[in-house]
Amino acid sequence: MTSENITLYFKQGRSDKVYTVSLEEIENNRFVVNFAYGRRGATLRTGTKTKTPVDYASAKKTYIKLVKSKTSKGYAPGVEGPQYVHTDMDARDTGVRCQLLNFIEESQVTRCIHDDDWWAQEKYDGKRMLLRKTDAVTAINRNGLSVGAPDAILKRAGAADQTYLADGEAVGETLFVFDILEIDNTDVRSKPYEQRLSHLESLGLSGSVVVVETAKTQKEKLQLYDRLHASGAEGIVFKKHAASYTAGRPNSGGNQVKFKFYATASVVVTKINVKRSVAVAILSDENQVEVGNVTIPPNKDVPAVNSVIEVRYLYAYPGGSLYQPTYIGVRDDVGVQDCVISQLKYKKDAE
Repeated sequence: MTSENITLYFKQGRSDKVYTVSLEEIENNRFVVNFAYGRRGATLRTGTKTKTPVDYASAKKTYIKLVKSKTSKGYAPGVEGPQYVHTDMDARDTGVRCQLLNFIEESQVTRCIHDDDWWAQEKYDGKRMLLRKTDAVTAINRNGLSVGAPDAILKRAGAADQTYLADGEAVGETLFVFDILEIDNTDVRSKPYEQRLSHLESLGLSGSVVVVETAKTQKEKLQLYDRLHASGAEGIVFKKHAASYTAGRPNSGGNQVKFKFYATASVVVTKINVKRSVAVAILSDENQVEVGNVTIPPNKDVPAVNSVIEVRYLYAYPGGSLYQPTYIGVRDDVGVQDCVISQLKYKKDAE
């Protein structure tokens, strides 16, 4: 009987996870692809990518796709796993891992506004992008991979005298930077945010690379919140000014959190429909759950099947369906594995 398997590991901060993928022959020339995942040393949750047995070529394609999706997120084979032939993503992996924020409810916004330990900034509606400036400038996405960036951003970023690694959000041909991880070949991740922000402002960035506005007092935070809400901005971010920069996403809470004025979700395209719309789905315990159809505007290209797109919606019904979804665009910095059901804001939460 033919079988293939790989064990992948991910350890970062408090996360210590394991993910196994196996391709197994269960009858003559019919195969399944199964997986198991969870915290290392704990009982793993299991599932399958093949609801019914398939031929070897189809199973192998599914196996490779699943492994690639995990390695692109930072999982790597350990001593217990066989060697895996990686893609060009290995060469593009910069080793940089960014800090990810949890959402908060509206009731928590008031607490952050009135608590002097928290500062506030606009949450921009773009793509996460870090910039590493040495002899040249490298743009890095949220997965730590080097990516292309508009010339205007790269040129302006390279004009600073110091070397640095800054974190931001790219909107069109402008990068809004909000944090700095390294400056003058010194790692400042462990420094308080107020010190890191001071370092960031010292770079003198402007034009296509802009340091975001920071509201520090209760009055400034309230004014920023009201202005962003009235202008239709995506949301607001709150940061503890004494907090360090910690890669990854905490299980809950955190020293940096975000609140959105409207709901958005990353979903995977499962089918292209006849009249410029696509069927989309999210993942629930590694299984796809259909959440409806999204119309693609005439001035935008129809995204391909299996691509990840961002949609705006009013709320989700229990079970997943999105109410009044609106297409925002393709997310090439987010993997299928990130399109999870836990993103969704349900009707009871919106009322």
